[in-house]
Amino acid sequence: MTLAESETASSSNKPNENNRTWRSEAWDWLRTLIVAFVVVLIVHFFVFNLSTVEGHSMEPTLLDDEWLFVNKFVYLVGKPKAGDVVILKEPDDGSGEKKFLVKRVIGVPGDQIEIYDNQLYRNGELVIENYIDTSIEGMNYGPSVVEEGRYFVMGDNRHLQASLDSRIFGTVPRSLIKGRADYILWPYNKLRGL
Repeated sequence: MTLAESETASSSNKPNENNRTWRSEAWDWLRTLIVAFVVVLIVHFFVFNLSTVEGHSMEPTLLDDEWLFVNKFVYLVGKPKAGDVVILKEPDDGSGEKKFLVKRVIGVPGDQIEIYDNQLYRNGELVIENYIDTSIEGMNYGPSVVEEGRYFVMGDNRHLQASLDSRIFGTVPRSLIKGRADYILWPYNKLRGL
């Protein structure tokens, strides 16, 4: 083979190599994007996500439009505890429209909850709630024992009719609790743990 024939043969292979290289690189990018997408979905559904506070039911602890870091993993390996601030799916009220709510766990399975004379009692003992800014307004509640696999939740805003919570819709099953709010992320000057 002469030099001219060899150059012609090698130049005729280049489009094939370029084509193969382009396909290979495109496949690598596609694989990377698919893996990244799957990782993001796993993290979103099982590890954490961000949630925005809507409304005033958790004031003064949380304010409207604050962003929360929600830890979902913590309840894959453990259970909600009294005092946890949780994100939960609104129990079915028959309207078909379900929202996510942010509330505080007040009672866990087996706890006896009572609201008497504007004060909260758990298992007969007064609960000191440093996170609220008023006594509990409204009617007395209970005493009532939290059923197995269910939780009693309330908003930190204890003004009359300020919070849709277990005093209205009853205890909530564990399956409706989606995660624990661990941090306020936005606005940045309110950044702190809960």
